[in-house]
Amino acid sequence: NERNIKTIFLSNNSSKSVEQYVTSLRSIGIETVPENILLSTHDCIEWLKNKKWNKVFCLGTNGMKEMLNENGIQCLENNVDCVVLGYDTELTYQKLSQAVFLLHQKIPLVATHPDIVCPTKRGGLPDVGAMLKMIELATGVRPLIVTGKPRPEMILGRLEKEGLVGSEVAMIGDRLYTDMEMARLADVKSVLVLSGEATLQDVEEHHWMPDIIVDSVDGLLRDVA
Repeated sequence: NERNIKTIFLSNNSSKSVEQYVTSLRSIGIETVPENILLSTHDCIEWLKNKKWNKVFCLGTNGMKEMLNENGIQCLENNVDCVVLGYDTELTYQKLSQAVFLLHQKIPLVATHPDIVCPTKRGGLPDVGAMLKMIELATGVRPLIVTGKPRPEMILGRLEKEGLVGSEVAMIGDRLYTDMEMARLADVKSVLVLSGEATLQDVEEHHWMPDIIVDSVDGLLRDVA
């Protein structure tokens, strides 16, 4: 803020709505507005709109369904264009069964993001990537597309809207296979923080090196001060 650098918050976590993210950030003293929240759900919605698919069975939370409905995409039980799998923290066996029944009827599967686990203080929880594997084992079906990070379209569309080029943007994140891979594919500066999932050993075993590696966002600020 002191350097007048605009900050946009990206998340693959499709279990929460934009408003829930704004509230969460404000609760820890970070002031932002809904326009500066970019979720994998947004990327999924744009992909669905391009396909002109506006009827889906959503295996997701009420927050995700609200975002779909607000964008003209109906969440139905049957007669749908596809099954959309998000990070459903309200998952029930009944919902999972209905999704599988539809997939057996050759209805396409779309996933909001590829994350295998969602990190928590008590350890990782099964995320969309893990759910996709379960569904594949039960049905043989793989998703038609997986949106969200690292898909470069998620960030390139926003850069076009902002009137920016890649050299003017830095992507800060803690995952090599989503955050840093998106930065590489979108040709923006990649800043890896070691305060989350990735370790230096992971970096050494990775096929390319991020532009900048720091212990945390705090460390990045001190390094450039």
